[in-house]
Amino acid sequence: MMEFTPFSVKVSDEVLTDLDRRLASTRWPDAIPGTGWTYGTDLGYLQELIAYWKDQFDWRSFEVRFNKFPQFTTMIDGQRMHFIHVKSPVPDAKPLLLLHGWPSSPLEFLKVIGPLSNPAAHGGRDEDAFDLVIPSLPGFAFSGPTNDAGWHPGRIADAFAELMTGLGYDYFFAHGGDFGSVLAGQLALRHPDRVSGLHVTFLVTGGLRPEDGDPTPEEAQLADDQAVYNMVETGYLALQASKPQTIAYSLVDSPVGLAAWIVEKLNTWTDNGGDLETVLSKDEILANIMTYWVTATGGSSGRLYFETAVAGMMGPSAKRVEAPVAVAIFPHELYRATRRVAEHHYNVVRWTPQAKGGHFPALEQPEFLATDIRDSLRAMSGVPAVDGSAG
Repeated sequence: MMEFTPFSVKVSDEVLTDLDRRLASTRWPDAIPGTGWTYGTDLGYLQELIAYWKDQFDWRSFEVRFNKFPQFTTMIDGQRMHFIHVKSPVPDAKPLLLLHGWPSSPLEFLKVIGPLSNPAAHGGRDEDAFDLVIPSLPGFAFSGPTNDAGWHPGRIADAFAELMTGLGYDYFFAHGGDFGSVLAGQLALRHPDRVSGLHVTFLVTGGLRPEDGDPTPEEAQLADDQAVYNMVETGYLALQASKPQTIAYSLVDSPVGLAAWIVEKLNTWTDNGGDLETVLSKDEILANIMTYWVTATGGSSGRLYFETAVAGMMGPSAKRVEAPVAVAIFPHELYRATRRVAEHHYNVVRWTPQAKGGHFPALEQPEFLATDIRDSLRAMSGVPAVDGSAG
């Protein structure tokens, strides 16, 4: 029987004191005046963020907020797994696995926990309530670092299926963005008898097939946009998929290096109109960065790209996901496709364009995301009855 140990975040004073010392002794690089984010992370913005981190950010307050949610750890396949487990006050609520990606952690979902677990208290309906299981991916934050090789999406999906079994859930839904979407797909492929349906915001698809004929104007524009993105925005992916240990030294030893690596992605991948803090506050940005710093997982999290590449799982799966799949289309998502392309790879039953939002919709547009998850999973018909839970 799987054992669950209650967990709460409590970083030692020594770690925080050491962080202050490192922030105070930063040696800054030069930057060409007026280049902004063109060459990478903007120097002026990063200096402003680091000053706030050192003098104003209150990690202890965040610990209090995070620890309001029930958290546990367990061992699966030799790896410690951390997860939040919020049981709905509604009897017979449906189990829902929420899966984050890189560079993120379970805190990405804090804003949607209430609306999904207790929708009636947030303008929704009791019948849309979910029991929520929100794990840290192996190698990320409080599930890290990993201590052996081979933690690719298939192995992680198997571990999460085992976690859901241990919690007493025979069937469950899954939501994911970024790598969370990849993991959701692997769960449906490897455990089709367990997954009642998927909700994703990120698609891994190929191009058109010969039988599709010519691309539509929308598809042609998406292909052009993707070519530009691949040329200028995927250096991080190439490095983490080939030599993750090289960047790990900087990410684990330098808080400013870690912040620069992550905040550049937050700036590029969010729908922010040129101002990151219109969608994410400094506190939200730094809380996310801190989950990597205090656990020394900036390096091990990047290994997920390497393991995925080595396993031959970086592109779309050779098998189609036959579980019902609902897709929320946020306009600033990294990889976009049309429904007819997506349907080659997924059994798409719902396709819902959103008014605004990017790669982290649970942080950027939590109301849009929670509403679409509830509407989508309610609309999925013919799913098995779901059991209650333990844990």
